[in-house]
Amino acid sequence: MIPEDPFILLSFINMKLRDEYDSLDALADGLDVDVNDIKSRLDSVGFKYDASQNQFK
Repeated sequence: MIPEDPFILLSFINMKLRDEYDSLDALADGLDVDVNDIKSRLDSVGFKYDASQNQFK
């Protein structure tokens, strides 16, 4: 289960991307979550995924 709060979600996702997963797709598969849901929730508070740096900014 991933955090509901978008700012806690941002921290959680970026930590997982940094420490455990080499891409957002790998993270989504590993955590069994929808990539578009993560992107949408973080986009709603102004963060976009940067694939070249493998993090949301």
